[in-house]
Amino acid sequence: MKQLTLVIICHDDQVLLGMKKRGFGAGRWNGFGGKVELGETIEEAAARELFEESNVVASDLLELGTLIFKFVDATPDLEVHVFRVSEFSGELQETEEMRPQWFEVKDIPYEKMWADDIFWLPLLIAGQKFKGEFVFDKPSTAEYTAKIISQKLEIIC
Repeated sequence: MKQLTLVIICHDDQVLLGMKKRGFGAGRWNGFGGKVELGETIEEAAARELFEESNVVASDLLELGTLIFKFVDATPDLEVHVFRVSEFSGELQETEEMRPQWFEVKDIPYEKMWADDIFWLPLLIAGQKFKGEFVFDKPSTAEYTAKIISQKLEIIC
């Protein structure tokens, strides 16, 4: 199973998301993250990916969730470690991979995100720990929203 990271910045009543410009999930709003490289810890990978995709350095990387994504098609299973950041430095900038944008919590564009985000993102915003598993028909693209076949999500105390 491939290990990935996902970082969501929450500041005041806003959430920073990025429009994925290329690769897996292109055309969708998402957090910042990606693959864990050989020799890296999950936290190091999360911090590196956030910086590479947004030019932002996290001051308080807090892992709140783990999500397993499975696909009915031949896409490999993914284990995604989800982090919340509220303190950061650096000047936000668009990169080759992501176009960052702030959203008010009430205006998060769930309809242009992965179908599972609406279930766990409110937990992350609230600072709750969680774990879940989502089975999709196939990955989302700019033109296609993946269908959830089954799901399990629980809050961890």
